[in-house]
Amino acid sequence: MDEQTIFQEMLNILKAYTKDVSLLDKATRETHILNDLKVNSARLVDFIIKCEDVFNITVEDDEVDKIETIGDAVLLIEKKLN
Repeated sequence: MDEQTIFQEMLNILKAYTKDVSLLDKATRETHILNDLKVNSARLVDFIIKCEDVFNITVEDDEVDKIETIGDAVLLIEKKLN
């Protein structure tokens, strides 16, 4: 799965956890999940769990701590899939 496909799937997953879905219209890899999308930390955990299910991967606690932007999540998932 390529980066662009993972990124698009991220946006689809984030729709359920972002308070203002219109923020995703201008989201980039540099978009900060907590600050820019207003996803709270509890919802971030739910987002990670959903990513694990969708991509059939396991994300370790120390890896979760490194996810701040959509790009961080995309790169982690890409690494796990390859």
